[in-house]
Amino acid sequence: MTEMTDVSKEKLISDFKVVVADAEELLRATANQAGDKASELRGKIQGRLADAKVRLADAEAAVVDKAKLVGRAADDYVNDNPWRSVGVAAGIGFIVGLLIGRR
Repeated sequence: MTEMTDVSKEKLISDFKVVVADAEELLRATANQAGDKASELRGKIQGRLADAKVRLADAEAAVVDKAKLVGRAADDYVNDNPWRSVGVAAGIGFIVGLLIGRR
């Protein structure tokens, strides 16, 4: 199974935050609805939202940690191979320059 990219993880976290905010707004809007069933349902939803917020915070922390690891790895590579990194950057710049110059 392939892993999700960091971009799709960040998008998922962002979308999940929107869903949680919408659910909280819905709970506030229906707070004065009467009935045992409505109260019971609100209690279940509030519990699930609390769990979801915890999971969301964990997911965000994981994405941040992974981003930091990737940044450190890139920094280590550049420090270990400075001339190779300069060469790669120059090559990419040259190719981009050629592509822009043709237009």
